[in-house]
Amino acid sequence: MTQSPPPPPPPAGPDGTGPDQGGPLLHLLSAALQLWLRQQCQRVETLEIQLRGSAGALLRGRLAGVQVKARGVTYQNLDLELVELVSGPLQVQMGHLWRGQGVQLQQSFRVSGLVSLTAAGLSRSFAQPRWRAIADQLAEELVGITPLVGLQVRGERLVLVAQGVAEPRPVELETTLRSCEGGVEVASLDGSLRSLLPFEPPLRLQRVAVEAGMVVLEGEATVIP
Repeated sequence: MTQSPPPPPPPAGPDGTGPDQGGPLLHLLSAALQLWLRQQCQRVETLEIQLRGSAGALLRGRLAGVQVKARGVTYQNLDLELVELVSGPLQVQMGHLWRGQGVQLQQSFRVSGLVSLTAAGLSRSFAQPRWRAIADQLAEELVGITPLVGLQVRGERLVLVAQGVAEPRPVELETTLRSCEGGVEVASLDGSLRSLLPFEPPLRLQRVAVEAGMVVLEGEATVIP
């Protein structure tokens, strides 16, 4: 299976809104948004931004949307291999940019898309104190011992690897993933053991899968500046 890319931006509207990467206003805003996005993350290896809008609309503080593609991202101690997002309309205060104060977003906005994580990236993330409790929950509820010492991907399965203090060797369990109640449900292959990892609003997951050797999470969220 191949990863599903985010939906393409909408076509140009009757007011002339559409791809316009050449205008100086959009170049200025693109640079400011790249800086803002990098400041939200601990690490970003590569970042591509495509703006949707016209210079005229931007002068009125309106941008039709933004498409983002990034690789090698660390966000809140989660190591993400790939991030592909598309936003809805944005309200931007251009006066702050002219004064060199950085981008100021006036209102919350919607984003949709996907993130992909490797097994190695998940293992590194779950070793961090921020995510250690979730790792131990998975190990306890599914494998029956803690701590979780790593994860692997085999085909379309996510393999949990745990090793208790008294265990001579690690214990492995193959699991399936699916979206459930806006979060992630991890289950044993026979379905007898399940663990739900909830995601609180404004983030809602719509699809969870293991594809091309990575865990793929697809959904939507509201970004509050």
